[in-house]
Amino acid sequence: MAFYYSRRKLKPREEEETGELNIVPYLDILMNLILFMLLSITGLASFGILNVTAPNYGGPTAGAQQDNPETPKLTLSVLISKKGHFINSENAILGQGGSEPTIPTKADGSYDYAALNAKMVEIKQAFPGETKVIIGADSDVQYEALIATMDACRETQGKDRHLLFPDVTLGAM
Repeated sequence: MAFYYSRRKLKPREEEETGELNIVPYLDILMNLILFMLLSITGLASFGILNVTAPNYGGPTAGAQQDNPETPKLTLSVLISKKGHFINSENAILGQGGSEPTIPTKADGSYDYAALNAKMVEIKQAFPGETKVIIGADSDVQYEALIATMDACRETQGKDRHLLFPDVTLGAM
């Protein structure tokens, strides 16, 4: 018994016509969108930059020296708690002292940023060459309170804005 192939199997098949998907225009649009987003993010990020430095843990370097050792040194720090703002300098607590804050919170529990700004203006008049302030906050203080405290310490309020303490350092409590 011989084996024969059928003609149907021996006949070459014609290729089926299928449309080829062209994704090149889609990739062009996608690359343009990605480049546009990257450029717009870097451009918009510069509007929200606030100069804040981390505290140094080491001592001063050998090359760093005081300009004038006779001028009193002010290491100003503002600590934020639920009670209010504690304003300290290197040598003294500026305020009532003890456990009472320098600028207590208002009766409704909100912070008094106008009084804080007035106190910063008073300190700036006493130490006109000083530009640094260290700001620390309790862990339960809202982020908006920290930013508003930075704003009150950095410049005066109102139409005529003047820099007070623009070099802000965030410290840990």
